[in-house]
Amino acid sequence: MLRWLPENVSTYGESVDSLFYLVYVITGVTFLLVAATMVAFLILYRKREGVRAHYTHGNKTLEVVWTIVPCIILVVLTIISVPGWRHIKMYFPEPDVTVRVIGKQFNWRMIYPGPDGSLGTDDDLELANDLHVPVDSNVIVELQSEDVIHSFFLPHLRLKQDTLPGKTIKAWFNATKTGKYEIACAELCGFGHYNMRGFLTVHTKEEYEAWLASAYQPEEQAAAAPAGMAPAGEGGAGAAQATFDARGAR
Repeated sequence: MLRWLPENVSTYGESVDSLFYLVYVITGVTFLLVAATMVAFLILYRKREGVRAHYTHGNKTLEVVWTIVPCIILVVLTIISVPGWRHIKMYFPEPDVTVRVIGKQFNWRMIYPGPDGSLGTDDDLELANDLHVPVDSNVIVELQSEDVIHSFFLPHLRLKQDTLPGKTIKAWFNATKTGKYEIACAELCGFGHYNMRGFLTVHTKEEYEAWLASAYQPEEQAAAAPAGMAPAGEGGAGAAQATFDARGAR
């Protein structure tokens, strides 16, 4: 019943899932208790011939209890979540890969530093809706937005971070398993919101180096990418449709 989340392939995903399931159980139990109480009240206080309704202005003891108990639960949940929040949001590891991700209506632009190692220069590599990273590596994403608020969401990596116009917001993840995973926008950003979908490909480190080398080659050489990499029609970096001239894209 509880194990319906996408497969976790993140180093910090277990702590996120544990907190999620705890909240899920608490809210589930609360819902059942409230629903059972409503059904009991419908039966116990249903209309009866010859019985007049009795009105009450409340019970201070009950009001104090149902105010204090949720407050205690929220405080406990906050205390429990602080270590995970600190680990994910406040202390960034030394990056193995840094990618700038720019959201716009209605796609994701993935920008890798070129041979000079710096973002924002003419030799940057830009892909559309296609993110490639090596497994077991710390990946820093610099999130930006060109127009409205978007939300960079990697369900399998347990990462969700809003992108705001005019700001650069950093987030990070470390994928523990190779494969292809969905990238979604979790913020309603316009009529084409449903089209804002991309993919994350997690390679072995050897495959990632091969992909990176082929991605910087001319189109006719990139088409001959090593085996095991995504072909042109499936979002591979060797595809001409996904690789743009950084200067022209700007």
